Amino acid sequence: MVKMLGRSLMNVGLRVKCQQLKGIQRVTAGLNPANYGDTLRREAASTSTVMGVNKMKTMDDLGGPSFMTTLYWLFIKGYFQTTQQMQIEHSKIYGPLWKSKYGPLVVVNVASADLIEQVLRQEGKHPIRTDMPHWRNYRELRNQAHGPLTEMGAKWQRIRSILNPRMLKPKHVSSYANTINEVVTDFICRVNWLRETSGQGVVVNDLTAELYKFAFEGICSVLFETRMGCMSEVIPEKTQKFIVSVGEMFHLSQVVILFPQFLWPYLQSWKRFVAAWDHLFKVAEELVNKKIEEIQENVHLDKDVEGAYLTHLLLSEQMNSTEILGSITELLLAGVDTTSNTISWSLYHLAREPEIQEQLYQEVISVCPGDKVPNSDDIAQMPYLKAIIRETLRLYPVVPGNARVTVENEIVVGNHLFPKKTLFHLCHYAVSYDENIFPNPHTFLPERWLRGGEDKSKQHPFGSVPFGFGIRACLGRRVAELEMYLLLSRLIKHYEVKPDPAGKPVKPITRTLLCPATPINLQFLGRQVKQAEPRAKLAGSP
Repeated sequence: MVKMLGRSLMNVGLRVKCQQLKGIQRVTAGLNPANYGDTLRREAASTSTVMGVNKMKTMDDLGGPSFMTTLYWLFIKGYFQTTQQMQIEHSKIYGPLWKSKYGPLVVVNVASADLIEQVLRQEGKHPIRTDMPHWRNYRELRNQAHGPLTEMGAKWQRIRSILNPRMLKPKHVSSYANTINEVVTDFICRVNWLRETSGQGVVVNDLTAELYKFAFEGICSVLFETRMGCMSEVIPEKTQKFIVSVGEMFHLSQVVILFPQFLWPYLQSWKRFVAAWDHLFKVAEELVNKKIEEIQENVHLDKDVEGAYLTHLLLSEQMNSTEILGSITELLLAGVDTTSNTISWSLYHLAREPEIQEQLYQEVISVCPGDKVPNSDDIAQMPYLKAIIRETLRLYPVVPGNARVTVENEIVVGNHLFPKKTLFHLCHYAVSYDENIFPNPHTFLPERWLRGGEDKSKQHPFGSVPFGFGIRACLGRRVAELEMYLLLSRLIKHYEVKPDPAGKPVKPITRTLLCPATPINLQFLGRQVKQAEPRAKLAGSP
């Protein structure tokens, strides 16, 4: 009886402590990282005392698969290309916090919104995703400057402070709308050309590949202030090789990192990885030098120097040309896949959900009737459009798992104390499918993101963070969102999208980034002339 009473009192105490901890987490949501971490450490220590334990739990107390078990899951059970699904399966086995071993490397996996919030709110002044040794090694090998993805510490903060304003401030980002809309117009013409030449008049095959070309053309137009010819009937050989090199680099990244660094120089995959980067930097350098020559010529002729992102960086003289080259090349890589993959999945679901597509169509034509082309002000009046993009990014986060390395302080996560330099793997994909946060998680429901909706009020702020959080959040977020909003609104205004009758369901796989496992083929049926935009000549065609 005494033992039963003791257990009851302990359970009551634990429940009270858990409620206190949740309350403190809510109150401390707005505190700075240092105070937030101190609060969690005090609460964890207090909870340990209630449990009769004299010390806080550590990484040693975490469960998780051994290195051999992880290899078994990846290569025998077949999760190497579906590691996003392995997040969900492992969280069912080990709970929301577990460790995985990859040789000497130990990774702490975090698969709950509450725990991800705890990690991110304690990330410090100079957060690090990972040290990206293979990317950094290439830059040291070729004496190239680090950019916003590979630089660390105070040097990273300096780069971000220079790059941020023109990429994140709404007034600057909205100024890119006309540039992006020109590319959208050419893409619509390319869709017509593809339908007529290879799609039996209606089908666009391998939509993701076509949208990749659009996204590449769009981001180059913003960053380099030049067109690359991706919307032409025949894509220039140099541009095609650049696109292939980007894909090759991402594919080889996940291969090279599996091997110890001392073996890299002997690997064929490393040599191809280096060759891919060499080509990316070569083309980027040509574009930067071309812009420098244009500016010098205008100055020599006493003309006004006008331009956008690259021109601003060159004229501000806050970075030298090598630093600009390193940063703008990495920005290009960060911007392409988000747009192409997200719009592919959006159109895939809209084709399969005609009621949702019709609701979006009605919203677009109510804001932009007739032949009016949407601009950034119009997009602000399209909440359902934005909800569709948000829901797509929830179902298919481009980065299914992000990383954080704690470099400044030890931190407490889930009542466990972790030392400096702990590598955390934030399982965003698993959390995006948490039915406690997102009811019916496998269903495409844009309504859950609309203001005032029942689901919206229940959502956790860290349930879906496709662009990251805090000062290390995605630098290209605003430009990518503008691209996606302008493109999707105009495509739906111009076409009714339907599935390819011969098509099959498409599943996602992870190739560093989340992408379709098989080609997405869709029918694009022209809408009535009264709502259609004028047909322009295909860029590069006679």
